[in-house]
Amino acid sequence: MRHTRPDVTADVLTGVPRRSGRGRRALVAGALGLVAAAALSGCTVNEIVFLDLPEPATVEAGIIKNLWDGSWIAAWIVGILTWGLMIWASIAYRRRHRSEVPEQTRYNLPIEILYTVLPLIMILGLFFFTARDQSEILTVSNDEDRTVEVVGFRWNWAFNYIDDEAYSVGTPAVPAELVLPVGEKVRFELVSPDVIHSFWVIDFLFKMDVIPGKTNVFELTPDKVGVYAGKCAELCGTEHARMLFTVRVVERPEYDAYIADLKARGQGGLFDTGMATDQGQMPDERTI
Repeated sequence: MRHTRPDVTADVLTGVPRRSGRGRRALVAGALGLVAAAALSGCTVNEIVFLDLPEPATVEAGIIKNLWDGSWIAAWIVGILTWGLMIWASIAYRRRHRSEVPEQTRYNLPIEILYTVLPLIMILGLFFFTARDQSEILTVSNDEDRTVEVVGFRWNWAFNYIDDEAYSVGTPAVPAELVLPVGEKVRFELVSPDVIHSFWVIDFLFKMDVIPGKTNVFELTPDKVGVYAGKCAELCGTEHARMLFTVRVVERPEYDAYIADLKARGQGGLFDTGMATDQGQMPDERTI
């Protein structure tokens, strides 16, 4: 008596077992289940496809977002194509008889050339777009409306408003605040008197290291009024987690009022960029 598996039926003419539609239905049901799970999770397309990158808050951040989105679109295309080929190969070239031995080949030159050339093209393409956008973002045109010197020190931030001759500085109880006028290009000069920090404003989609003995410079133009979180993105010591600050982008009259308030509180002039401390550092780590 011939026995077959539950999901296999016998061809009435040849007697050769063949698959029923049960396996195919299971595959379709699984795919629909994944789509339904994604829909019911409440996630947006941005969260599912692009991992929820924040909306750009500066003119230059749009360049970074386009590079990020383009990279993910390319990755999804490659992933879907790869998954599709794997599923197709598993169905089209499955073993149809228990005693059947698949055709054995030592190599397939066209396929080997394909999976060598295509990744090379992809890598060169990503390199080209990354280098192009990086060059555009890091170009300093020296046509800024104002200059802000960012001082990262253990364990806080200070901001020198060079053109307005005022400064703000954070304390352990109150994080530092940087106020910028909307729509005006700002030149940032990053300095540190002690160790390496990293100036990162999340919604600006940009960060740059703050290195002792070196002034790093970049330019950005905030184009959305709002309050944005900032932090140090470089592990700089025991109180690294407390190096938080906020960036408040406001209209020009509010910015002028803020500068006037700083001066009224005695924060005219510039903050001492030589301020440093070796608190929390091992003796061989001290820089002063």
